[in-house]
Amino acid sequence: MKKYLLLLYCLLLIIHSSFSQDPWIIKADKIDPSNYYGVTVANGMIGIVSSPQPFQVKDVVLAGAYDLYGRGRVSNFLRSFNLLNMYLEIDGQRLSASSVSNFKQQLDMHHAAFTTSFDYADKASVQYTYYALRNLPFTVLMNITITAKKDINITAASVMEAPDALRDVENYYNEIDRPHVTISLLTSTAKSPTGKLLMCASNTFLFDEPHGSEPKVIHEMWDNNMHLMKFSKIIKASTSYNYSVAGSSITSAHHSDPLNEAERLTIFAKLQGKERLINFHNNAWDSLWTSDIMINGDAQSQQDVHSMLYHLYSFAREGTGYSLSPMGLSGLGYNGHVFWDADLWMFPALLVMHPELAKNMIEYRYNRLDEAKRNAFLNGYKGAMYPWESAETGVEETPVWALSGPFEHHITADVGLAAWNYFCVTQDTAWLREKGWPIISSTADFWASRVERNGAHHYDIKNVVAADEWAENVDNNAYTNAAAIANLKAAIVAANVLDLKANDDWQNVADNIPILKLTNGVTQEYAGYKDTGIKQADVNLLAYPLKQITDTAQIRKDLDFYSAHVPNQGTPAMTQGIFALLYARLGNNAKAYHWFKDAYEPNLNPPFRVIAETKGGTNPYFATGAGGILQAVLMGFGGLDITPHGISQIKTAIPQQWKSLTLKGIGVEKKTYVIK
Repeated sequence: MKKYLLLLYCLLLIIHSSFSQDPWIIKADKIDPSNYYGVTVANGMIGIVSSPQPFQVKDVVLAGAYDLYGRGRVSNFLRSFNLLNMYLEIDGQRLSASSVSNFKQQLDMHHAAFTTSFDYADKASVQYTYYALRNLPFTVLMNITITAKKDINITAASVMEAPDALRDVENYYNEIDRPHVTISLLTSTAKSPTGKLLMCASNTFLFDEPHGSEPKVIHEMWDNNMHLMKFSKIIKASTSYNYSVAGSSITSAHHSDPLNEAERLTIFAKLQGKERLINFHNNAWDSLWTSDIMINGDAQSQQDVHSMLYHLYSFAREGTGYSLSPMGLSGLGYNGHVFWDADLWMFPALLVMHPELAKNMIEYRYNRLDEAKRNAFLNGYKGAMYPWESAETGVEETPVWALSGPFEHHITADVGLAAWNYFCVTQDTAWLREKGWPIISSTADFWASRVERNGAHHYDIKNVVAADEWAENVDNNAYTNAAAIANLKAAIVAANVLDLKANDDWQNVADNIPILKLTNGVTQEYAGYKDTGIKQADVNLLAYPLKQITDTAQIRKDLDFYSAHVPNQGTPAMTQGIFALLYARLGNNAKAYHWFKDAYEPNLNPPFRVIAETKGGTNPYFATGAGGILQAVLMGFGGLDITPHGISQIKTAIPQQWKSLTLKGIGVEKKTYVIK
C-alpha cells in the first residue's frame, strides 16, 4: 500500500509540474524588494525595467542614445527620463511599499504587458499595466484601475524626473484646448553629459470621461530636475475608476527636433486612445509570435524558452538599423555596446525566427563598414577590421584597460559570417550584392593581410585574445583561426553566387591556416595550451557554428574534453548552450538536457527568472546567453541547419522529458518543424 501511495504521489508531482507553469505568464506573488531583479518590457527602441515599488519603474533606456561619460572614457548608454513614475494618494495618504498588501506582479510575454496589483488597507484595490508600445517605437502606456471598497478620495500624479547624469534640464507644461479634447502635456528636456544629445520626454493623462467631465489637471514644479501633473477624484464604494498615462521619449540621435516630436508623439497616442493603442500593440506581438518554439511535456522549460525568445523579440525592432547589446534594453550593462554577442549568439536565433529583425543587426555592421576599414588601416592591415566594442559610429569603443579591444580579432570573422548566413537563410541575392558582399569580401581581405606567412600550412595568426577570453595574447587560437578560414571560404562561395572573381589568395590563405592538436588528439585551443580551465566555448565552436570540424568522433572528443574544463563559476551562459547543442546533434539527449538546464538555471534571479551572465551573477538580463540557449533548442534539439541553400534539418535527439518540440514560423517561408 505504501509503495502504491508513493507511486501515486510521484505521478501527481509529474502532472503538477507539467501544468503548474503558464507558458506565457511569469507571476511574482511573493516579492522581496531586497532581492529583486527587474524584468524588461521593451519594443526594440525603448526599454522599461520594473521596480518593486508601487507606481515606479527602475529604468527607461533608449536604443541608440550614447554619450561619453562614466565607465572607461568611451560611449555609454544613457538613461532617459523616467516618464512612467507616479504616485497615488488615497484619502490624503501616499501609497508606498510598506503601506500596501497583497503586492503582486506578472509579465505577460505574449503581449509584452507588465501588471502590478495590490490592496490598500480596507479602502481600495489597485491594478496597473504598462506597455512599451510595439506599434509606436518611442511611446509607452500605463493603464491604471482603482476599485474602491468604500468611498475614497484619490489624488494621482505623473512625475517627470531627470536622471542624475543629464544636465541643463528644462521643464515645460502646456495645455492644448480643442472643442473635443484638452491635452495636458508634461514635458522635460535635458542635455546628455557632454552636451552632445538633446534628450526629451513628454506625457499626458488619458481619461475615460467625455470631454468636459474629465478631472482638472494641475501642474506643480518641485525643482529643476522634477515636476509633475496631478488630478483628484472621488470614487464611490464598489465602483472602479480607470485612467491612463501615455508618454514618449526621443533624442536628437533619433530626430532633428526631439522636443516638438516628443510632444507630437504623445498627442498622437492621446488621440488614438487607450483601446486602439493596446489593440495595435497586441496585434504586433501576435505577429511576432507566429514564429514560436513549443515544448510539449516540460512546462517550466517552455516558459523559460518563451522568456528567452520574448527578450530577444523585445530588444530588436525592424527598420532601426541597430544591433543588440549583451544586456539588450534591460539597463546600462556593457555600456550598451555591440560585441560578438550580437553576431554569433543572438543573430542566428533571430535569423531563423524573424529574418527581418536579424537584418537590422547585419545592416548595423554594413553602415559602419567604412570605420572598420579605417580601423584596419590604423592597425596596419587591409580590408575591414571590426571593433570589439561598437556603439553609435563604429569606432573602437573598448576601454583601454581591456586587451580585447586591440587583440580580439575574431569579431571580424563573426561579422563576415553573419552577413553570409543572412544570405543563406534569405537567398536574397540583391542584398548580397549590395550590402553582404562588401562586408564578406572586406573581412576576407583582412584575414589575408592578418596572417603571418611562415611556410606551407603555417600562415599563423599570432598575438590574439581568444574567444576564450582567459587566453590573452596567444598564437593560433583555434576559434580565431577556424573563423578566419570560414570567413575566407564564405567569401569564395559568395563570389561564385554573384558571378564575381574571388581573390585567388583567399583559398591559399584558408588552406594554410593551422588548427592545432594536443598529443591526445583533442583540438588544441591555442599554441601552448595544455590542460587549464576555460572561460567559455572556443574549440567546440569549430563544430558549430563554423562547421570546420565535421567528424563526429573528433567533435565528441573535443566536447568531452572541454566541457570538463569549464569551472562552475564565472563562465557565461552561452558556453553550456553550445555543449547542449552539440550533444543533441550527437544523439546524447541526456547530456544535452543536462547542459541545457545548466546553461541558465543557476543564473536565474528572482522574482521573474531573469538570466544573469554567470552562475550566481546579478547583472540581468543577459540576452547573449538567451541567444546561445535558443540556438541549443533550435539548432540542437530542433536540428535546424543553415546551409548555402537555405534552412535544412538534420537528425538530433530531444530530451526524454519532452514529448515533442515544434518550431513554428521558421525562415522566410515560415515553415513548421516537429520533432518527437
